[in-house]
Amino acid sequence: MKRELTPPSGWQSPGYNRLAPLRSHEANFVQRVLIRLINYFGKLDASNLFMTLIRNTRLFRSWLGFAAKLMPYGRLDRVDTELVILRVGWNCRARYEWGQHVDIGLRAGLTPEQIARIPEGPTSAQWSEKQAALLSACDELHKQRMVAETTWETLKRHFSESEIIELLMLIGHYEMLAGVLNSVGLPLDDKLEAILAAAPIHAPERSEKT
Repeated sequence: MKRELTPPSGWQSPGYNRLAPLRSHEANFVQRVLIRLINYFGKLDASNLFMTLIRNTRLFRSWLGFAAKLMPYGRLDRVDTELVILRVGWNCRARYEWGQHVDIGLRAGLTPEQIARIPEGPTSAQWSEKQAALLSACDELHKQRMVAETTWETLKRHFSESEIIELLMLIGHYEMLAGVLNSVGLPLDDKLEAILAAAPIHAPERSEKT
């Protein structure tokens, strides 16, 4: 039977939705305009995310532009970007971030096998040198708040200085976002729940001890 991939300590959550997504009838004029623009131009099924963050309209407007410069309009390869975001989501035990980017990652070109391998981290022999360095950067920023020297030297072989800055910003941004989503207890949108349940990604079989 298929099991959803889940971090060893489980997904981080307060156990309930602390801050509900804004409903249309609660929105002021500026929020209603932004909502219409997002619905018209948006290519993501992320209503719960947007309708929660829009409760702070001043920050939301600036955040939306910044976030879009990283994803989907970043300069890094889209597969690399999604590999990074999924590792960050896993490290932060952020189910919303993970579920959202399983969908986006598959559409961007990650294979189900690659996504299923992300929980193993950079040590899997099946990653390329570049992919292992990306995962190492995620782990090192998460744990030590700094990329290690050996990882830095590997990144320099594959990315320009500008791209490395973008990579660091990408990791940091999704670490920040994961903390927000975990803290408010944001539920995954119903459509994304269905996509995640149907995704051909299988958790490794657990060996039974006798």
